Amino acid sequence: MKHFFNENKKNPWFWAFFIVIVVTLFAMPIMSKDAGNSGDEDGFQIPHARNVVNYFKTSGEDTTCMSFENLKYYGSSPDVLMQYWNDFFDVENISQSRHIFNALYGWIALLFAGLIAWLIGGWRASAITVLLLFFSPRFLGHSFNNPKDIPFAAGVMAATYFMILFFRQFPKVKISTLIFLILFIAFSISVRVGGVLLYAYFGLFGLVYLIVDYMKHRKDKARLAPTFKSKFLRMFLYGLGVVIVSYFLGILLWPYARLAPIKHTLEAFSEMSAFAIGIRQLFEGSLQWSDMLPWYYTPKFIFMTIPIAVIIGLLCFFVLLWKDKKNYFNYFIIAFAFLFPIFWIAYSGANVYGGWRHSLFAYPPMVVAAGLGFNLFIEWISKKTTKSAIINIAVVVVILLLLWHPIRHTVKNHPYQYIYFNELAGGINKAYGNHEMDYYYHSTREASEWVIANAIKSGLETGNKIKVATWHPASVQYFFRNDTADFHVSFSRWYERGNSDWDYAIFTITGIMSEEIKNANFPPKNAIYQIKVDGKPIGLVLKRETKDDFAGFQLKNKKEFESAIYHLKKVAETDPTNVSAFINLIESYFNTGKVDSAKIYIDQLLEYVPKYEPVNYMLAHYYNATREFDKALKVLKTTRENNVNFKAAYHFAFQLYAQQNDLKNAEKMMLDLLKINQLDEQGFNQLITIYKAQGLDERAAYKKAYRKHIEVFEKLGKKKEAQIYRDALKKL
Repeated sequence: MKHFFNENKKNPWFWAFFIVIVVTLFAMPIMSKDAGNSGDEDGFQIPHARNVVNYFKTSGEDTTCMSFENLKYYGSSPDVLMQYWNDFFDVENISQSRHIFNALYGWIALLFAGLIAWLIGGWRASAITVLLLFFSPRFLGHSFNNPKDIPFAAGVMAATYFMILFFRQFPKVKISTLIFLILFIAFSISVRVGGVLLYAYFGLFGLVYLIVDYMKHRKDKARLAPTFKSKFLRMFLYGLGVVIVSYFLGILLWPYARLAPIKHTLEAFSEMSAFAIGIRQLFEGSLQWSDMLPWYYTPKFIFMTIPIAVIIGLLCFFVLLWKDKKNYFNYFIIAFAFLFPIFWIAYSGANVYGGWRHSLFAYPPMVVAAGLGFNLFIEWISKKTTKSAIINIAVVVVILLLLWHPIRHTVKNHPYQYIYFNELAGGINKAYGNHEMDYYYHSTREASEWVIANAIKSGLETGNKIKVATWHPASVQYFFRNDTADFHVSFSRWYERGNSDWDYAIFTITGIMSEEIKNANFPPKNAIYQIKVDGKPIGLVLKRETKDDFAGFQLKNKKEFESAIYHLKKVAETDPTNVSAFINLIESYFNTGKVDSAKIYIDQLLEYVPKYEPVNYMLAHYYNATREFDKALKVLKTTRENNVNFKAAYHFAFQLYAQQNDLKNAEKMMLDLLKINQLDEQGFNQLITIYKAQGLDERAAYKKAYRKHIEVFEKLGKKKEAQIYRDALKKL
């Protein structure tokens, strides 16, 4: 170590790197203390960590961790280790403890990004890289409280560093290099099963290394064959040893994999590669299902949300790397490390959501490439002039100027750094209402703390406690954990908030329709506290001004429609944003036969949320009541296009087609439901009814239904599901 410092102490870029890396070592954990909880922590990761710890404490008798959600497929080692820490030291504020550790994982990714840049391009490239990565707001913000993607990124980055070191030292690889390579690959697997891809990376890089080495020495045929065979065998044995040892270390804290190391790991990889749960995301101005997003979702989101400086550095990298032949192999490793994951996500149509957080592990190598790109640019310019010192200073000034936008955002909008859009995307102002904002629920902390400090009883309460409603009660409950004597936290959806009994409500701006966010009446007038980023609200605290909407909802459910109308009209006439009150009012008018009155409020609500499925469903019912069937079907078609998973639109369209004896289109509605995996027992029975109406007996109707299932599932590539219906068909 002394020799290392003596060798570099006169290099100003070494000190630039050293200062930044030391400052960030303290800054990131300190900054993380202000962060809110992520959307996954309280409801999933913390409970799962407790379950895993209990599994080990009971020597495997408590198997709750094997059946809690789908988390048995994750190693979750950062969560488990933090749970052991918090238990051992009896930590009360476990979230703050977790966030500090999480920030340190982010710092590890920062450190190894800098070290990789140093290995390839020297200390100047290293200093530029760590500066670019620290002032990447999306990465920095997730470092505060994302215990899956950030630790995984740290593990992958460290493993990549030791892979590069391995190939530099090969064939005489140091024991320390092998040990660290094994440990970081093991850590990556222990976080997420995707860590096994590092084996494929290592194998590919090893193969490319041997091919390049072969091409270099192919002229010396006398020595080539035995040398190549020796290197190949040594590479194979090293690789085999790394795989075996790292794999079994990687599953030490992963109960499900320990039960069947090969079978369950393959099962986890398969399940995580085909994540089945779709989540609606605001993207390009419309709510879209995550399993149906366009192929370019991830690359576009990355391009919109990383600093311009990184983009320019990448351009320099790809334009100038050809001038540095000695580092071609290293450049290949770095480029592959960020291009392949992004390409594969786009190519495979992976189910991703929440911006590009699932691709965070690909971002540090991207920043390394950008840092190397600027370094190559400086070298290229310096060769053309004798004023290299001026060039160095000028490029640093340019980089800082390019980083001004994310630096300003980082300082001004702490701790909401992760809600960032760059200048090319028009910043927050242009992205607002077109793309997701606080999709990870960070602002629930500030909102909760405001309610605790400022909430007072208004006289509307129905009990001794102040009721607080939210779409994400798990994280909100954490912040009210010491105030349960005064507050009660409950669940409510944004568009159904009038159907719940609450006094205050906490909502983040996520999952809300673009047209509502952009409406002049948004946020609602009862939003008494707003959490803003660049002047745009990302989180709201609502205060209940009346409970007429809740009373009307209860009366409607009791079929006391006239009384319900009395209460609901008062709300609808004073608050155009109370969507649930409008829906309940429209339903009540329908149930009293007053379809023209219902239409008045349908039109009013359509002005506010023109794509909202329930109000369009009501509009179709109005057209059905007035016997304008073509208009009803047109509305239902548009509704299905806006939300392909809105089942009621398919069933209503089926009913209308069947009434008109249009059996072909009636059948199509049920088959369309089958294609999106939404055909339930009712839909299947409707399909049988259609086939009977076509003249088939019951047995033939079932046969046709089974054949249709087989046909659809085969087209979707669902072989198991298709086989189930083949077997059922044979039994008939």
